[in-house]
Amino acid sequence: MLGEIFYWIFNMSIVTVICGLPILLIRMIKKIPRRYFVWLWLIPFARMCIPVGISSKYGIMALISRVTTKTVTVYAIADDSAFTMMNCVMGANSYFPITYKFDFLENIFTVASAVWMIVFLVIILTFFIIYFVTVNEIKGANLLKENIYVSDKVRVPLVYGMIKPKIILPHEYEKNDYEYILMHERAHIRRGDHVIRILALIVVCVHWFNPFAWLFLKLLYSDMELACDEAVLAKCSEAQKKEYAHVLLSTAEKVNVFAPTLGGAKVRIRIENILSYRRFSIASAITFSALLLAIAYVLLTNAS
Repeated sequence: MLGEIFYWIFNMSIVTVICGLPILLIRMIKKIPRRYFVWLWLIPFARMCIPVGISSKYGIMALISRVTTKTVTVYAIADDSAFTMMNCVMGANSYFPITYKFDFLENIFTVASAVWMIVFLVIILTFFIIYFVTVNEIKGANLLKENIYVSDKVRVPLVYGMIKPKIILPHEYEKNDYEYILMHERAHIRRGDHVIRILALIVVCVHWFNPFAWLFLKLLYSDMELACDEAVLAKCSEAQKKEYAHVLLSTAEKVNVFAPTLGGAKVRIRIENILSYRRFSIASAITFSALLLAIAYVLLTNAS
């Protein structure tokens, strides 16, 4: 049973790479606002979570299926539409349950599934220990106002908690500094980034064997930071943009997967985006939204 589960997870991981690479290429276009890429990165993460998709003649998987990979029908909706699963490994004669073409394939997936599960549990346990140690460290934070706390246990601002998120500020932050930081952290909370980060991390832990999954996670975190910068800049004047960049430079960048301010884009990249930020017109926003929907359709549908 575990071997069959890993067979499909392995297939899902391959499909994830196929759908993530076009986003990597599109991401090289610097003029596209980062907030759109946060949504685009959810596509490969959806592929890592959901094994079933609706068939289409116009998706990327339909194009690839002409050369390799196989489609397994789960439920037929109509003659030309169905819920399907992509089978990139093509190592089985039948499915539900799986019967492999060769005995050695069954042995490989049986052993690999045991290794996969052991490593997954170790990684998850490690991250939960880190999370709860972090929470314990900042329990003594002092309430400043609303959901904002200050603590001498942190060196940079962070958000923790999924249900009722709290913003934790270092003691040494001056008032004129933390107002910009609060705008940034509130943007994270408003967008639900504190929840998405944890869920995305758990999903990648399931696909720990796929190096592209970790790359996509890193880029998702990076684009979340840039998207929140854009949310702040949309409310700032030109003079305030420079003040915001100065505050960012004064914040030491540390890596922490649970702190939205930290585990994202490099300061240099964020400064460049801040100084080059331009507001989008309504027409441009509509155009890019339509483009995003088209890309989602092409990447999320399966072959017929």
